[in-house]
Amino acid sequence: MTPILYSFRRCPYAIRARLALSVSRQAVELREVVLRDKPQAFLDTSPSATVPCLRTGEGVIDESLDIMLWALGRNDPEQWLAMPAEGHDWIARADGPFKSALDRTKYASRYPDADPDAARAEAAAFLSDLDRQIEGWIFPRPTLADFAILPFVRQFAFIDKDWFDVQPWPNVQAWLEAFLESARFLSVMTKYPAWVEGDAPCPFP
Repeated sequence: MTPILYSFRRCPYAIRARLALSVSRQAVELREVVLRDKPQAFLDTSPSATVPCLRTGEGVIDESLDIMLWALGRNDPEQWLAMPAEGHDWIARADGPFKSALDRTKYASRYPDADPDAARAEAAAFLSDLDRQIEGWIFPRPTLADFAILPFVRQFAFIDKDWFDVQPWPNVQAWLEAFLESARFLSVMTKYPAWVEGDAPCPFP
């Protein structure tokens, strides 16, 4: 069977899954989910009821990083997986403390006990560290770490892009801008109609 990817265009977790599927040339059927009206087939598939979720002939993969690793494990033409071990540490920091701070900055009303200014400062500290690491890429060439983290930096930047652009992070800013202008990013941001049961397959990539 052709694997089925339940996705949501703007979700950073879904973006990074689509990036890996695209670079690995792993064909899937993409089903765009409307998060406020999730289709029953998606709810029946995803244990967490979150995107992205990939159904393969072997089972269900319900975590975005696991989808990336699955796709690249099948085909890794640009050797994203051949990265230094600390790449996994950068991903863990981005997925953990940075994403938590991002959410408490962007969605402050959901976290009434959190201080959004303190959360933004915490996110900024991560980006300051990342700026010192980046010289074009996190490592000398693009790896899994770059494409696992970039969608979240994009999400944070657009909370207040004017503020982001004047921060002392020239390497992060250039890294993000190159990503946003890249054919790879634009190719995975194609708009798909919301999927409903019975729709014809939407091939991706």
